[in-house]
Order: sequence, then C-alpha cells, then structure tokens
Amino acid sequence: TFYQHALAIYEEQLGPMQPDTASSLSNLASLYRAQGRYTEAEPLYQRALRIREEQLGPTHPDTAASLNNLALLYDNQGRYTQAEPLYQRALSIDEKAYGPDHPDVAINLNNLAGLYYAQGKYADAEPLYQRALKIYEEQLGLTHPSTATSLHNLAVLYERQRKYHEAEPLFQRALTIFEQTLGLNHPDTQHTRQWYVELLEKGGAP
Repeated sequence: TFYQHALAIYEEQLGPMQPDTASSLSNLASLYRAQGRYTEAEPLYQRALRIREEQLGPTHPDTAASLNNLALLYDNQGRYTQAEPLYQRALSIDEKAYGPDHPDVAINLNNLAGLYYAQGKYADAEPLYQRALKIYEEQLGLTHPSTATSLHNLAVLYERQRKYHEAEPLFQRALTIFEQTLGLNHPDTQHTRQWYVELLEKGGAP
C-alpha cells in the first residue's frame, strides 16, 4: 500500500527513530485499525509512541496524539483498563500544551467520556461530555458540526439513563445543526434523526 511504501522510504532515508517515521507508522496503523486489523496496528502504534516519547519528549502534543491513537485501538477492542490511562495522559498533555478550552482538548474529553459511557459509568462520562460541549460552543460556535456531535453524545448519555426530557432538546438542537450544515441526507443527520425519533416514541417531549 501507499502507507507501507512511505514507511519503507522514511525508515531507509531518515532512520527508524525519526518523528517522520513515527507519523508514517501511525498512518499505516490507523489504516489497519480502520480495517479491524488490530493485532497488526498495535505494534506500529506502540513503536510510533516510543519514537515520539524519545525524540520529542513525553509532554509533546505529537506524543499525546500517539497516546490517543493507541487508546482508541484498545477502546475499539474493549480493552478499557489499558485505554483509560492513555486517554488521561493525552488529555493532560493537551491541556498544558493548548490550554483547557482548546478544541483538541474537547476531542480528548469526548474520547474519555465515550470510554466511560461504554462501561456504563455514566456519572463519570457526563461532566466530560458537558465540558467538551461548552468548549465547542465557545470556541467553534453554537452551529458548528462538532458542537452538534457533542450535543448528540450528551443526549445519548441522558437517553440511556431514561432522562428523556433532558435528552430531547439536545437531540433537537443537534439535528437542526446537522440539517443546516451537512444536509438532510448526511449520515450524521440521519443518525441523530433516528435517535430523536426513537426517543419521542419512548415518551420524550413532542
């Protein structure tokens, strides 16, 4: 593949421990992860993380990106106890590098919240989703698609707890944003619409 070829070139021309090699490793690993080839992706992500920690330092944003990548891989496999400390470390790095209200921090918050949600730890997930939403609203605007995604995430959390009247206005807001920014037939719009309709059928506000 293209990524395999690029990795071979970087390793030969730059050496196996260069940051550009780490980026190429991450690209190939992400391709494998998207294909569900987790056992092939893991050593590549681990190697990229090791390179970035050694060459860029343990608190560099690129190191945080590698931590996040590896955490996502573990998360996809249900290896939550391995994913959690990596997500937490990535969040801490990005908060210090960019400040607590940066959109990249919101991505980390959503990832960690999603991990807790998947384990049914709703009380742990809620403040993280709320904080991510606040960041997106303030930094990207009330009608940005990322704001809509954050609204959707929080609404799903409430729906799972049968807090239908709290979930309903969030789904409604998310759906309106998606329809206006992405169109009626976009997968994100359709996904939120399906959740919203099912919520109303369960007894949410009309």
